[in-house]
Amino acid sequence: MRVCTTIEQKLTAALSPEHLEVIDNSAKHAGHAGAHPSGESHFAVTVVSSAFEGQSRVQRQRMVYAALAQEMTAQIHALELKTFSPSEVKE
Repeated sequence: MRVCTTIEQKLTAALSPEHLEVIDNSAKHAGHAGAHPSGESHFAVTVVSSAFEGQSRVQRQRMVYAALAQEMTAQIHALELKTFSPSEVKE
């Protein structure tokens, strides 16, 4: 299974997001340290979830990292996160 698909499935299960966008930026990092020859190592993720209400930015990132713990140890080298609660998106 593609890493991108795994990220989508795990974050959906853990956070029930209203919006989830996963972008594979690996091609921009080809040849850099940590970049896998096959790609799928650098991602940008935007998540809008009610699970983030009342949580700090650090707490939100920890929630995402916890959901992706297995992938962070072997498959994901870099993860750019944008995390929002639904009320922040409406503002």
